[in-house]
This record gives sequence, C-alpha cells and structure tokens, in this order.
Amino acid sequence: MYSTKEILETINMVSHQHLDVRTITLGVSLFDCITDDADRTAAKVYDKIMRTAGGLVAVGNAISEEIGIPIVNKRVSVTPVSLITAASRGHMQVIRALDRAAKEIGIDFLGGYSALVHKAMTPYEREFIESIPEALATTEKVCSSVNVATSKAGVNMDAVRLMGSIFKRAAYLTRDQDSIACAKLVVFANAVEDNPFMAGAFLGTGEDDSVVNVGVSGPGVVKVALEEVKGDLTQVAEVIKQTAFKITRVGQLVAAEAAKRLNVSCGIVDLSLAPTPAVGDSVAHILEEIGLESVGACGTTAALAMLNDAVKKGGIMASSHVGGLSGAFIPVSEDAGMIAAASKGVLTIEKLEAMTAVCSVGLDMIAIPGDVSEEIISAIIADEIAIGVVNTKTTAVRVIPVWGKKEGDTAVFGGLLGEAPIMPVNRSDPSVFVHRGGRIPAPLHSNKN
Repeated sequence: MYSTKEILETINMVSHQHLDVRTITLGVSLFDCITDDADRTAAKVYDKIMRTAGGLVAVGNAISEEIGIPIVNKRVSVTPVSLITAASRGHMQVIRALDRAAKEIGIDFLGGYSALVHKAMTPYEREFIESIPEALATTEKVCSSVNVATSKAGVNMDAVRLMGSIFKRAAYLTRDQDSIACAKLVVFANAVEDNPFMAGAFLGTGEDDSVVNVGVSGPGVVKVALEEVKGDLTQVAEVIKQTAFKITRVGQLVAAEAAKRLNVSCGIVDLSLAPTPAVGDSVAHILEEIGLESVGACGTTAALAMLNDAVKKGGIMASSHVGGLSGAFIPVSEDAGMIAAASKGVLTIEKLEAMTAVCSVGLDMIAIPGDVSEEIISAIIADEIAIGVVNTKTTAVRVIPVWGKKEGDTAVFGGLLGEAPIMPVNRSDPSVFVHRGGRIPAPLHSNKN
C-alpha cells in the first residue's frame, strides 16, 4: 500500500521536479519469424510486431492518465536482427518492415538492428554491419547497436576498426540533418539483454517471447532533494538513496500494470537517472548541487561515483527485478548542465571518459568535428570499450562526427536528443594501433570458471 505522504510526495515530484517514467519498452522475440526467404521473414516480423505491440501506446497513455505520471516514451526492442536474417540475407527487407510497423503503432523508437560480434565476425555479420549506415539513414524509428567486446572474450578490434568507418558513413548519409543517423547507433562492451533505453535496446536470447521493461528517470527529483541537505557526504548519499527508492517504486508500479494489460511478462525496472534537455532535469546539476562549481571540475568523478552507487542501493530495494543499466547517464546533448559545461570547455572528452569508469554506459551523444578520421573514432571506441572490459561493466560509445561542422559549432538533433556543442578531439594519429586488428585478450580476472 502507498501512504498518503508517499502519494503527496509523488504528486509534487511530477508537478515540480520533472519525475517521469522515461520509457515503457516492450521486448518482442523474433525467433519464430526466421525463414530462408527474405520477403517472408520480413512479413512475419511485421505481423509479429503489429500483433504483439499494437496496443502498447494506448496502454501506456491509459496508465499515465490513470496514475498521473508522465510516460514519456513507448518503445519496442527486438531480438538482434543479424540472428534473424542470417538464413535469408534479408536484413534490408526486415529493417523496412520494422520501421513501417514502428510508425503504424505510433512508438517513438524501435531497437534491435543489432549484431553481437564480441569475439569475431562471420562473413554475414560483417555484411550486416556494413548495412547499418544505409539502414539508419533511410528509416526514421529504428536504432542499431553492435556489441564488440565482453569481459570474458576480450575486445574484437576488427569490429572496433570497422565501427569507425560505419560512424563516418552514417554521418555522411545524414549530413543534411547534422549527421543524426549516428545518434541512433551505439557500440557496446558487455551489452545487457534487458536494456529499455535507446539506442542500445535489444531483446536478449535468454528472454521471454514478449516482456515489458521500464526505465524510470528523475534527476530533477534528486536535485531538489539535495537542496535541503547541509550535512556531509554520508548524508548526501543517504538522501540520494532514499529518493531513488521512491522513484523506482513508481517504475515498479508502471511495469507491473503494463505487463498485466499487455498480457506479457514483467521484466525489469532500470533505475537510471536519464536526463533531458529540459531545465531542471540534469544529472550535471545534481553533481553541482553536491558541491562542484561545474561538472567537469576536479572531483566530478568522485561525486558521480557516489551518486551512481547511492542510486543503485536505493533502487534495488524498491523492485523485485532491477536490471538494464541502472545508474546515472551522462549524455552530453540530452543534459542541459553537460551542454553548458562542454560549451565552456570545462567538460572534455577525456574527463567524460574518466567519468564513465564509475557510472552507467559511456561516451554518450557526444558531437565531434566531422573531419575527424575514422581511425580516431575507432580509437575512441577502443578506449571506452577497454574500460568496460577491464571493470566488468557495460560501457558504450555513441559519438557523432557532424559532417561539415567544426569545434565550437552546435549540432541540433531535436526532441529528446537535444543539441550538442562540437567538442575538440585529440588529433594524434592512432592508425597503426587500430589497423593491427585482431583481438585484445580478456583480462586475467575473467578466468573464473
């Protein structure tokens, strides 16, 4: 039961502190759609999405209206498409079917145009990855991800090298839209199977036929709660923990109700603090409330580590199944505080990389000059992926080489993706390292069997 005090607190969080459920993501397995004919596979994929997810938007809107809490996005994730189309070589037909279904059911994004190549690539998987730029440039709703490393397998540097080229080509194909295709593409180490957030969501092979995963939010709620704290960092962490518990309780309620109404499994609640460009909805501003003049200053990594840990500790007690990524996101273009710090030059890519060692995901929604070489992009990916592999955590790169723009310019993506200052990049040449290829071996601590 929810007490009167809890109900009033929640109303205040929604009205004044930007509390929302960031996404209801319905995972749909496509394994039963596999055939050896491209058109038949695409038709079955379309039919399954329409049949399973056709009511998602209506259900989300109804729950939001009934409980009075905004549900910002309704999304679908699917089985990694490279697994579904290997027999038919029908990936381009399937992505058209996915985009068509996503538009017709009215969801915001559909994730899962994905490949898992953390150890090596088959010839078909390379062909599939090569199709990503065209796929993202010619569709509206579909998102893509590639898992290039795990702590158990090491880093597939051949795949890392290829992804530098893929980002550059995707940027060029959408050069008239500030290279927005790159905003729908993410490269992972240790990708999780139940992530409800885009662009990296896909439904893992160990999941049910259809399952609801919910991502909550609430940076503004945490920021307001901390405004009343005058004590030491132990007290700060305690308040964050208590606030994360309350936020996650909302997500648990929505997840259970959505699963019931859609007649699917109830999966996880991802309790990540996911910012938006809206004023008052910033992870950077939480860090500044803790005591930093600006995010990016010395002390930022330590403050973020505390924030991330307290969020996890508070949220994990509020839900039976916490999963996804769960922590604090630091996407530059989607966070007003990050944008301001990057524009001032206080927040750099190198500092962001250090911060990713202690928080969720990685280098996210970072705009860089369009003339940065694909080898430098591959090396940026390699650095971030190495952090994930060595620390046995999920890390990712969503970097946007904005075609025709240079350091100091601004890229505008619109909506939840926001806008981002073009950040400077170290131009020292890593080409010899990148072109060696092969596989960086797994760290010693991965040998646990």
